[in-house]
Amino acid sequence: MPGKFRTTIKGYNINEVNSFVDKVTAEYEALLEKLKVSDEENKKLKLELEKYANIETSLKNALLIADETNRNLRKLTTDESSQILEDAKKNASRIVNDALIKADKIEAEAENLKRNVEIYKRRIKQMLNEQLEVVDKITDVEY
Repeated sequence: MPGKFRTTIKGYNINEVNSFVDKVTAEYEALLEKLKVSDEENKKLKLELEKYANIETSLKNALLIADETNRNLRKLTTDESSQILEDAKKNASRIVNDALIKADKIEAEAENLKRNVEIYKRRIKQMLNEQLEVVDKITDVEY
């Protein structure tokens, strides 16, 4: 609107200039208020963005810790299962060895019992033969 003011003897028309200045002032104040609101909203959004950035950092750290814990647990369980398997193999080997030793002892005892039975049978046969000889001698005696 500058340049469109009517002129009077004293210069531009004061009412028109004042009206124009009032409009510009009102628009300026409205723009200033808009800028103030935008600045406040910008600050809020920056704070919210910072909050979300902190949450993101915390989540990333939590994921890294969870991943590290997962790797440690896997290694621990792998080591533990290997140890359990090794112990089970040793225990199985010991059980088999103990069973073989026990089987050898039982077999030796069985052989010993067989020998004793054979000896006992020979003695009984010998004793019976001696008794038969005695019986035979009895029949040879004359009455």
